[in-house]
Amino acid sequence: MDVLTEREIEVLRSVAHGCSTAEIAAGLFISYAATKTHVRLLLTKLSARDRAQLVVLAFENSNVSPETPDARRHS
Repeated sequence: MDVLTEREIEVLRSVAHGCSTAEIAAGLFISYAATKTHVRLLLTKLSARDRAQLVVLAFENSNVSPETPDARRHS
């Protein structure tokens, strides 16, 4: 997780809370394309095969807690 930027961690938290790409983009005030890029970089940097594995990694590494969905609080 040390290889992630602050923005990537924000996106990871939102993914872990089940937010769609559109919800993440709106909640973090970034473009849809930028959100897709962040998710792709997360998959690559964390060697995850899909978004579901990103969720597991986020919870296992304490980057997210069940009660704080980042992007959804803005939408």
